[in-house]
Amino acid sequence: MRIKFLDFIEPVTRHLILANFVIWIISTAAYHISDFDFSRYLGLHYFASPDYLPTQIVTYMFMHDTHGIAHIFCNMFSLFMFGQILEQTLGGKRFLFYYMSTGIGAAMIQLLIMRFEIASIASGLPADVVETVYREGYCVLSQAKNYVDPNMAEMNLLINTPIVGASGAVFGILLAFGMMYPNEILSIFFIFDIKAKYAVIGYGVLELVFGVSGVMSNIAHFAHLGGMIVGLLIILIWRKKGIIRGN
Repeated sequence: MRIKFLDFIEPVTRHLILANFVIWIISTAAYHISDFDFSRYLGLHYFASPDYLPTQIVTYMFMHDTHGIAHIFCNMFSLFMFGQILEQTLGGKRFLFYYMSTGIGAAMIQLLIMRFEIASIASGLPADVVETVYREGYCVLSQAKNYVDPNMAEMNLLINTPIVGASGAVFGILLAFGMMYPNEILSIFFIFDIKAKYAVIGYGVLELVFGVSGVMSNIAHFAHLGGMIVGLLIILIWRKKGIIRGN
């Protein structure tokens, strides 16, 4: 009997990986061939951005950086490694619910944090300057420019730069794996081994430190944390209901 392509991967995990890669290939080709940016419509934008759409809390999960393969490869490799195990444990429908819920929850928490960040910056600027950023900032960025004033520039980027990637859902999967298989040994960069529960705690602490300190500010650290927080709540509820066993 001929083995079908990728049939060795669990079905929901397989379809998620394929969907992400197909959308990445299409969006990358469109961007480099015709300069059409799918992230303008499918990436997650802040509420005040002219490009904001409510559906973006779902569609952003299937968008990735079109300037290279590293972003999507890292996310899909993690989904491949850990998603299959969780799908086998939870079943396809429950796994898909968990994946989508953590991704959507990550988006909502990221938007909430952005609201506080924007409000904090705006509090230190004159009202007319804040209004200028809201009114003209989108057009400024569309011309590949930004404001000279660092606070105006940061506020403008927060409002009008889309967030893309499945990282929020992937971090939710890592959290679930760490809680359901806490003593499994993970090899970090093939250099040293660590128990899953400690790796998850370490990831969470790093994302919190990076998010608060502003290190690697081009990465949505609070979306990663959001995926873990929502995942934690779901796992705790499922344990309480007896759907899954605690360790």
